[in-house]
Amino acid sequence: MKRLYIITIVAIAIIVVASLGTALYYQGQNNTATPSPSPTATPTSTPTSSPSASPSALPVTLIDDYNNSLTLTAYPQRVVSLAPANTQVLFAVGAGNQVVGVTDYDNYPYNFSAWIEAGNMSSIGNYYQPPIEPIVALNPDLIIASLGSFDAADQLRGLGYNVLTLNPTGLNGILQNMLTVGKATGHDAEAQAAVNALQIRIDAVVNGVSTATTKPTVYHEIWSDPYMSVGKGTFVDEVIKLAGGQNIFENATTDYPIVTSESIITQNPDIMVFPTQMGIESFWGNYTTVANRPGWSSISAVANNKMYTVSGDIIDEPGPRQVDSLEILAKIIHPEIFGPYNGTS
Repeated sequence: MKRLYIITIVAIAIIVVASLGTALYYQGQNNTATPSPSPTATPTSTPTSSPSASPSALPVTLIDDYNNSLTLTAYPQRVVSLAPANTQVLFAVGAGNQVVGVTDYDNYPYNFSAWIEAGNMSSIGNYYQPPIEPIVALNPDLIIASLGSFDAADQLRGLGYNVLTLNPTGLNGILQNMLTVGKATGHDAEAQAAVNALQIRIDAVVNGVSTATTKPTVYHEIWSDPYMSVGKGTFVDEVIKLAGGQNIFENATTDYPIVTSESIITQNPDIMVFPTQMGIESFWGNYTTVANRPGWSSISAVANNKMYTVSGDIIDEPGPRQVDSLEILAKIIHPEIFGPYNGTS
């Protein structure tokens, strides 16, 4: 059955962003469900964890985000993750020691490049359209795929491999993915505990926003040549709303609309958010170059110095760290309620 893809230009932009070292997609946190904005450890061997005290009874049947059904008769011991977000979900639910393969872009919750160099983890290569051979070579008993590896997932499924494809569109979808992966790996209890902890943090923001008296407008830039932003139904649009803001392109007809400079100027956002990688400004330059874009000096966010940078690994990755993103945007949008955003948390 054919599936719908995000428009081709978005996929191309993702590849370009990846080539520049900017985050591709997705989240992460440790198995206590209290992630920090950036990794603090660089271990050279994988952590250990044990299955939940009461994992789901086998066999267990799971449904992924594309309505594919998968029945497992044994808990996997060799899991390959085809996206940084999926890796972070696996570690968040306590299944990190079962992961044997990740992409070249995985950097949270640990520096996996160091693990790979030490021979304690294998890289399957690219996130977008990864090659099949390195995946098969790892002899996985479970593969966690994503939108970027959709075709590879279909091929691997056709070869008889166990595959779950994740593509959450909001926080509820992310939490559900965590529960699904927890069931798939025998870590039901850890997954539920992680989800409960994240829900507490989500509720704290939502309750805080309920006292707000304003709803600032927000422009989130995901690419600048051409200009691209986020539309209704995306996880970034959702966290902007939950944080008490209004996405200026919430009425766009596509999830990731190509927009004009003129439309941004006309919308006159109160706040602008740009992605960075490890604090390094990337495709969009810096605040001065943004202010020097023709006509942009008149935009409220520029005139009032309401431009902010957020790690692309957090805001542009649909996984557990979207809760970090929610808390960050709450500080950016409503500092009078949540305190000022200092650029790190």
